[in-house]
Amino acid sequence: MATQRMKSARRPISWWPVGLIAASVTLLLLITSNRYGYHRDELYFRLLADHPQWGYADQPPFTPMLVRLGIEAFGDTLWAIRAPAALILGLTAVVAALIAREAGGGRAAQTIAASAAFGAFPLSAAHVTSTTSADLLVWLGVLFFTIRALLWDRPRAWLGAGVVAGLGLYNKHLVVILLLCLGAALLLAGPRSALRSRHLWAGAALALLIGLPNLIYQMLNGFPQAEMAAAIAADKGGESRRMLLPMQFALLTLPPVWIAGIVAVLREPRLRVLRAVAVAYPLMLLLVLVTAGQPYYPVGLLLGLLAIGAVPVERWATGRAGRKALVAAGVLVTSAAGVLTSLPVIPADRLAGSLPIAVNQTIADQLGWREYVWQVASVHAVLPEADRRRAVLFTGNYGEAGALDRYGPSLGLPGVYSGHNELHRYGPPPESRTVVIAVLQAEPDRASAMLGACQTRARLHNSLGVENEEVGARVYLCRISEPWSAVWPRLAHFS
Repeated sequence: MATQRMKSARRPISWWPVGLIAASVTLLLLITSNRYGYHRDELYFRLLADHPQWGYADQPPFTPMLVRLGIEAFGDTLWAIRAPAALILGLTAVVAALIAREAGGGRAAQTIAASAAFGAFPLSAAHVTSTTSADLLVWLGVLFFTIRALLWDRPRAWLGAGVVAGLGLYNKHLVVILLLCLGAALLLAGPRSALRSRHLWAGAALALLIGLPNLIYQMLNGFPQAEMAAAIAADKGGESRRMLLPMQFALLTLPPVWIAGIVAVLREPRLRVLRAVAVAYPLMLLLVLVTAGQPYYPVGLLLGLLAIGAVPVERWATGRAGRKALVAAGVLVTSAAGVLTSLPVIPADRLAGSLPIAVNQTIADQLGWREYVWQVASVHAVLPEADRRRAVLFTGNYGEAGALDRYGPSLGLPGVYSGHNELHRYGPPPESRTVVIAVLQAEPDRASAMLGACQTRARLHNSLGVENEEVGARVYLCRISEPWSAVWPRLAHFS
């Protein structure tokens, strides 16, 4: 009888508004993709895409593979790299709407849930092609099948959750946090009967089996992802802990809606079977706080709670013109704010000192790369011919390496190397390359300790007046006095 009542609560899928939102966010991303320039992570993924493998020191293989797919399909352009992520965010909007429908939402609830794709964080993550854009889709997929299993008493849905989680391991290992928190929440808040379901454990086994090659890669390489996580915690842990709670209210549109989702699954009899989804959220906050993870890690779970919360919001506004107008205005205003602070809608020469630059570092990190490469090229150009034949480029981070790889060949620059993350594994330069043009944030004494006698020849700057990580970095001319085989091991670093 309970199942029959639940079935009667399910509404049709509102394909017209949901499809329009999904298509709009994808089209908006595609239209704006060529403005500004590459993000530092995209320049790095482009480098990794030339070396496809089961995993890398700092991440699984999916996002670099996606970048490679875009380049193979559309050419080596910025638009090609960003097109797949735009499509992924459109799919994310659809899955968010489907979660609202599973929770009993109609046209309005599904529309509200889909519109969350216009939030500042989803737009920013999809615009620059990051691992997070695909991760949002993975987390929502796991939550969708979890809700089907619990709310509609369909235990076979756990198998779907396992498949999605297993595939998600090839993009980012953070989905393990979601699974752990959901499992602990089921144990604490119930329904504990789900933990006795053979389908749930079969789903867990499927996730492990599908993700096994990635796990084997980690084991054979000494679990570099663990080393990477420790490095991030050591480097940014204090700031991450301070920003964890404030960021929860800035990541998505309409925070009252995801708060309503938490309240609904804890109080409404029809939805209380989903209470583990709400309990998983504070558990995740605690886990991220203790491990000094990034403040955005819970955003996928928040997006699922927002989709559930759209259902009581829809009921609250039904039949009340004023309330409908308030909800619609909230969606439009927060979506507009998301577009303004995430996408390249302001001309680059007007960005210095603007609100988007102040609140979103991702925008700043898309600017100035061509100029930085030209400044490095100016140092190379004045070298004597004998030095140019023995010269090599070295950078302190993967963004600089990616930019020099992208724009350097057309300026006659030599090959580029770096000790940052996976790039260190690509090995040292040839022993004959003893003249090094190095781009480093390090002070001269530190640079000389790393590479030999170093002299500052330039400092990076951009004509836009925008501050980013590269501004102020020194361009050194170094002459190494030791073999690269001795120098290279000490240049490895994670961040």
